[in-house]
Amino acid sequence: MKWPDGRTYKGNFKNGLEDGYGECLIPNKGQDKPDTYQGQWREGKIHGFGKYKYASGEVYEGCFCDGQRHGYGMQSSGKLARTSSSVFIGNWVHDKKEGYGVNDDITRGEKYMGMWLEDQRHGNAVVVTQYGLYYEGMFKDNKMIGPGLLISEDDTVFHGEFSENWTISGNGVLTLANGDCLDGAFAGEWRKGLKVTGTYSKPALEERDHKEKNIPHLGQYVVPAAQRWTCVFGECWSRLGCDAAGRGERTAAWENIAVTITTARRQGPDLSKSQSKVLESLEFIPRYGEPVTTENYDGTRRYLAKACETPHHPLGWLVETLVTAYRMTYVGVGSNRRLLQQAVQELQAYLAHFYTIIRFLFPGLPDDGGVIPEPSQTRRNSELEHGVVVMSTSSLLLPVLLPRLYPPLFTLYCLQKEQEEAQYWERILRLNKQPDQSLLSFLGVQEKFWPHWMSILGEKKQIVSSSRDACFVSAVETLQQISTTFTPADKLVVIQKTFEELTLEEKPFLDGDFLWCMDDLFPLFLYVVLRARIRNLGAEVSLIEDLMDPNIQHGEMGLMFTTLKACYIQIQHESTT
Repeated sequence: MKWPDGRTYKGNFKNGLEDGYGECLIPNKGQDKPDTYQGQWREGKIHGFGKYKYASGEVYEGCFCDGQRHGYGMQSSGKLARTSSSVFIGNWVHDKKEGYGVNDDITRGEKYMGMWLEDQRHGNAVVVTQYGLYYEGMFKDNKMIGPGLLISEDDTVFHGEFSENWTISGNGVLTLANGDCLDGAFAGEWRKGLKVTGTYSKPALEERDHKEKNIPHLGQYVVPAAQRWTCVFGECWSRLGCDAAGRGERTAAWENIAVTITTARRQGPDLSKSQSKVLESLEFIPRYGEPVTTENYDGTRRYLAKACETPHHPLGWLVETLVTAYRMTYVGVGSNRRLLQQAVQELQAYLAHFYTIIRFLFPGLPDDGGVIPEPSQTRRNSELEHGVVVMSTSSLLLPVLLPRLYPPLFTLYCLQKEQEEAQYWERILRLNKQPDQSLLSFLGVQEKFWPHWMSILGEKKQIVSSSRDACFVSAVETLQQISTTFTPADKLVVIQKTFEELTLEEKPFLDGDFLWCMDDLFPLFLYVVLRARIRNLGAEVSLIEDLMDPNIQHGEMGLMFTTLKACYIQIQHESTT
């Protein structure tokens, strides 16, 4: 339909007004071509989720309220989205940026992650640049004003007062990379030079070895992780029919999901067979009101996994949007090692918020760390035989989220561990020049554990003094698979299987009732780790340590992981002579 003002509309109507999904061409008086909009309408106004392409080249995709950008949204500025000069993702209030948001200024090579007020940078924030500068502090009216922390690529640190962007004015402490300090009054722009009136001091020798203790606490001015993407979770609650987190009817929420999925199936002609099949399975509302037991828990997990596969489901839309926000924050200029702690905390906040929504939909699930009960008739015997099953948000949700967030997160871990990794890898290369028996002897492995035969294509061959990479081949190959997994749980399974393979290879030489002691096992496992030659092992260890299920830290898997970590540390400090 074409309106008198030149608008052309194609879509749904209600009471003579645009209502529901519709596409519209809107004349732009300042440009030769029109604006275009695809998305939701209500009572003749753009309202709900949609995509608006401005004639100027800007593109906004997100939430609208009565024709204005309002709620979560992402806007690309420039002639074309792919070559835009800046991209903003975050919260909008009445057509203005307000609340938490990330702005990637591609032209200037700067990324801002923090609070906004009426389109201005205002409040706590972090800024990173393409030159390696890291700033966290306060903004006011689009300027760095007030206390802040600035760290350069070479580890020079300034903590003090700022009066303008990258301009220092007031008291502060400048700590050089070697630990020397300047404490006093500063004035000037960081890139051009500083005037200082103060005291210069050199740390004692014992303090130089622990200079990181003198660096101010990283993250003290950062927006708390739980407060960063409330607009995204708010939109997910809205799609469930809730006014706010947990404020709504559960039955109505499930009905909204069913209607959304059914509509997507009927109005999605481009759906593949697999996508259509997933949507078809999600049309059936599960028995969400029943108590969750070990018997039906797997069914709940399978439903959630399918729901998170498709953006047509509110939970799937949430996953897709969180992945977009995370990558917007930590890819490109945001790939700065000082952002690792924030990235980990943000992922943990995702899990907490996400699980709140899941518990609203499945009220029978226990709190994080709570026990998932057995069905009443089998409870007593099962608990005696197998123990209890503990609910863990990480085991439930990391398999859904982490594979998609892994590249930027693991890159940050690698950057953080870069110096350690260089030391570790140098020793890996040197120690691996030794033949097997020489290396086993060097590591202190008792001769009774040395393999004397190897199997090549089913043929048994003797291991001689010059043999290399012939011992514990199966265990080595198993451990190498740690680099192909994403979640801590999967990485821990690889470590467990490595121990099992090592034991199987030694079994013919051991007594039937033999039990490993750490004095015997550690040097053997150290050999396997050395021969596995795993790049970025320090990053792997740190990721597991930060994100592993706390319920298994003190069990068998936790002990195996601690052994791997000890091997990594030992290799770094191992003498190669």
